[in-house]
Amino acid sequence: MVNKWLFIEQHCLLCDEPCVGDPLCSACEADLPWLDAHCTVCAVPLPVRGLVCGECLKRPPAYDHVEVPWRFAFPVDTLITRFKHQAHWPFGRLLGERLAHHLHHAYADDLPRPDLLLPVPLARRRLRQRGFNQAQMLARWLSRELAIALDDRTLERLLDTPPQQQLDAATRRRNLRQAFALRPGSNVRGRHLALVDDVLTTGATAEALARLLKHAGAARVDVYCLARTPKPGD
Repeated sequence: MVNKWLFIEQHCLLCDEPCVGDPLCSACEADLPWLDAHCTVCAVPLPVRGLVCGECLKRPPAYDHVEVPWRFAFPVDTLITRFKHQAHWPFGRLLGERLAHHLHHAYADDLPRPDLLLPVPLARRRLRQRGFNQAQMLARWLSRELAIALDDRTLERLLDTPPQQQLDAATRRRNLRQAFALRPGSNVRGRHLALVDDVLTTGATAEALARLLKHAGAARVDVYCLARTPKPGD
């Protein structure tokens, strides 16, 4: 659960106002870009709740469901960037604990609990450059908070594809063909798995991994991430 922070006087990580027992003050917590109406499959923001977006209706993804608390907007986007690219791990831990809290509520509302958490893998070269895999760190924190087993050995990234942030969905899909594999001896048949990542943009990475796992016999593949980007122009 959340609230594992020491109950000592401290300052909000966002506005620097004094707060006790939590790294965010209540005002900043309320002002986070919480994801409201969204697609019930891929979680892309929508104007009305409870709908499936046109893209998922036209081309259903290999994954079954995306669970995410926030839109990729200020200040969550800044916190994720500082965690991911500047190794500000306390920001990642803060967001990871909030995601775990969000998932506890989702399970209480009948979201099925997975058997395993699988972090999205990094290529070896990028892992050496960055020094850590942010998805793996998030998955470790979630595993402890949710009491769900972590499996960070089943998936491996074979190809170091170019950075995906500025590419469209079709280019991302082309880049990710044959990029991932299951390690020898892995057995996911009949299991409910949850992929863990920081941000879902086009969903191409989640699609490639879910397709790989479904082909290997996985019964269900969900995606847990911190933030969801809107469609371009939204």
